Amino acid sequence: MGKVSYYTEEGLKKLREELNHLKDVERPKASQAIADARDKGDLSENAEYDAAKEAQGLLEMKISKLEETLSNARLIDESQLDNSKVLVLSTVKLKNRANGMEMKYTLVAESEADLKSGKISVTSPIGKGLLGKSVGETAEIQVPNGKLKLDILEITRE
Repeated sequence: MGKVSYYTEEGLKKLREELNHLKDVERPKASQAIADARDKGDLSENAEYDAAKEAQGLLEMKISKLEETLSNARLIDESQLDNSKVLVLSTVKLKNRANGMEMKYTLVAESEADLKSGKISVTSPIGKGLLGKSVGETAEIQVPNGKLKLDILEITRE
C-alpha cells in the first residue's frame, strides 16, 4: 500500500483527467506507433519498433503510478478544518522578519503545489515549518542560506 495523500476536489479532478487522457488518448497512440513500426519489416533491426515499445512501457508505468496515487488519494473536507492552526489548505499571511516583506501562501498537497499561484507543498521545508503554528507565532525554518524567521499574521481558508 502506498502513502495516503490528501487533495482538494480540484486536485483530484486534475489527477483523474490526466489518467483518462493517458488511457484514452496516449495509450491508443502508443499502440498505433508499435503497429506502424511492425509494418516496416524485420523487427530484429527495427529501431523504430524498439523505441515505440519502450515508449509504451514508460506510458504504462506512468498510468500505473497515477492509478496507485488515485487509489491512495483522500479528499479533504474543508469545512472540518480548524482555522486556529496552520493545516493543509490554510492560506497563511506571513511577514519575513529579515526584510519585513509580507507574503501569502496556501498549503496544498505536493502534487498541487504551484509557487506562481501561491500554493506551496506541505512537504516543502517552509510548509513543514508552518504546520501546526498559530497566529502570532514565529516559524523558524532552516533553508539552504540559513534560518528563515516568519511571523504568522493571519490564517484563513480561501
